Amino acid sequence: MTSTDPTSTDPTSDQIRHAWDAIAVRFDQFVTPTATDNAELTLTHAPLGTGTRLLDVACGSGALAIPAARAGATVTAVDISPQMIELLSTRARAAGLTVDARVLDAHALDLPDDAFDVSVSQNGVTMSARLGRCLTEMARVTRPGGTVLVAAFGPLPAVEFLSMFFAGVRTAVPEFVGLPTDPPPPPFRVAAPQALAENLIEAGVRDVAVHQVSWDTPVASADALWDEVTASNPLGGQVVAGLDEGHRTEALAVLDGMLRERFGGSPGGVLRAAVNVAVGTA
Repeated sequence: MTSTDPTSTDPTSDQIRHAWDAIAVRFDQFVTPTATDNAELTLTHAPLGTGTRLLDVACGSGALAIPAARAGATVTAVDISPQMIELLSTRARAAGLTVDARVLDAHALDLPDDAFDVSVSQNGVTMSARLGRCLTEMARVTRPGGTVLVAAFGPLPAVEFLSMFFAGVRTAVPEFVGLPTDPPPPPFRVAAPQALAENLIEAGVRDVAVHQVSWDTPVASADALWDEVTASNPLGGQVVAGLDEGHRTEALAVLDGMLRERFGGSPGGVLRAAVNVAVGTA
């Protein structure tokens, strides 16, 4: 991995910011619409009502913040990427919603103690190699008795859009390395429900329960699957950066065959992703 990899063991804040800024437009285009649909499911595990003070940490371009605001919550959404915050603000204005969107680092939230009823992060803080620090900050800014919620992918083989993608590329390009495994990227270090729960407990969150759910990822074609993976986080693009156009063409042909086999001849369909939603009390 390169020195700008935001999932390495000790990236700087500037490295993380630049990496996410670089993919923000593609993330907003290819990832946020599906993530918004799945956020509706995530939010069923949060106590929301009119005026609920909700903080969305590592919010991206608003997949969870916007439906939370639509449900009546008073939403503050924070992300280290200024580009993500700008895109979120544009989405909120287009929807006629108010979201207090701020550029803040999840590792050191410039927010007062006990300021929120609910703090959430959907595939956000689990991208950090310093997850414990992020969770401690989320607990700190949540009022006593409030809710801390973190949604994160389960094991890689059960996240079909990723496992199919990497299997297809490796079939086409046998020398393709794919994702690191020792250690795995941060999101998959807490793929087991117990591992995610233990991280919240260590951060001071009580009475943690983990709900295992399934998210839908519609993919219309092999090209759409490629866009979904490479726009989903900086690592997605970095792992394929060494492939030339010939490799990409070969990989897309293999992926097209895999999708057609899966969906009875259709070039696309809905892939499933195992997700753990951990909920506890601050």
